[in-house]
Amino acid sequence: MREEPSETNPAADLAARSSLYAEFLAEREEILRHKWIESEKAGCDIGFERALLDWTRHHRARWRQLRRGGKPA
Repeated sequence: MREEPSETNPAADLAARSSLYAEFLAEREEILRHKWIESEKAGCDIGFERALLDWTRHHRARWRQLRRGGKPA
């Protein structure tokens, strides 16, 4: 069986190295963690949108500050 060389996508490579994309992925992971915690408390899946809005409203500013090395407010 012959292996074909993998084609690289320059746009995908750029996205993978982008600090903005890395920040997006980290934030998304926090939202998913919040979704899981709040769903466990509620006893049902609260959904991504509700978790996103709740996390953004209550936790995003502090998370960003801590991520940038600042002291919590």
